[in-house]
This record gives sequence, C-alpha cells and structure tokens, in this order.
Amino acid sequence: MASLTELDGPSDAALAAAWQAGSEQAAADLVRRHASALARFLTGAGAGPGEVEDLAQEAFFKAFRGLDSWRKESSFRSWLFSIASNLRKDAYRRGKGRVVLSIEDHDLPDGRDPASELVADETAGRIRAGLARLPRLQREVFLLRAQQGLDYGEIAAALGTTAGSARVHYHHAIRKLKELVP
Repeated sequence: MASLTELDGPSDAALAAAWQAGSEQAAADLVRRHASALARFLTGAGAGPGEVEDLAQEAFFKAFRGLDSWRKESSFRSWLFSIASNLRKDAYRRGKGRVVLSIEDHDLPDGRDPASELVADETAGRIRAGLARLPRLQREVFLLRAQQGLDYGEIAAALGTTAGSARVHYHHAIRKLKELVP
C-alpha cells in the first residue's frame, strides 16, 4: 500500500537506490516519510515513551545497513515495521516485560470540555489496556491494519506469517477488544 507522500514523490525503492548510490537526502526522505507511522506502531505495540525514539532510530539504522536484504516483495514500510517489531520483542525480552509508568506524565488541562476530555481519556485508557492484554501477534496485526492501514499481505510480510493467519489474528483481536473495551 503506497502512502500519500510516496505518491507525491519518488518511490521508496527509488529513494533506497539513491541512498545506496550516496544520496543522504534520499535517506532523509525515507525517514521523513515513515518515522511518524513507525513511532505510532511502536507506541501501540507497547514501547514506552522513552523507548520509541531509540527503537525507531535503531530500526532505521538496521534498515539502511541491511537494505540489500529488502526483497521488495513487500513495501519498505512493512519491511521496516518487521525490523521494528523484532527490535521491540528483543527489548521486551531484555526488560522481561516490565513497563514503567510515570505518574508525572499527565497533560495539562486546557479550555476544552472537561467531561468530554475525561470520557475520551478513559476510553483511550481502556483501549490501551485492552491492546496490552492481547497476545503479541494479535496486537501487532491489529495495529498494522487499523492504525497503519496495511493490507493483509503486507502485514504477513512484516510479521513473518501468512495473509490468512493475519486475517484470523485481526478477527480475534477485534473480538477480544470488543469484550475488553465496553
């Protein structure tokens, strides 16, 4: 699935080839094109606020170092997400799944409707909690599909599974989230 920014400029494959030929601007364009989606994916996959930037940066480093291994059967984004997913799993294993939440990280109130903000915050919290309770593969498939808009083939390529398996994991994730998030 091509992103809107990709449609406006050179393809990811063209940028990758330009970077391999020595264009630093091509690498910067790839980072600019995919960084925010990668950060959203990592956040949804359970990376803490302090981890997201480090994991995203490491994912880009690994991608640029291993660009020859990108087979172009899948999109650059799904390949990058695959790298990031593996890095996140490794970080989780190293931290033994511990999550540290700061009680100081609350947004300052603004002039909006406090009741609506409270409902939205509670709903977002229930969704995050529901996502955290999903098995890793269901959570990642859900995030890649719902948040990033990838098709099942791209999800399968990113997570090392089949498109049919990705569909099943997405279906189960939706069903469980409906149960967990009233």
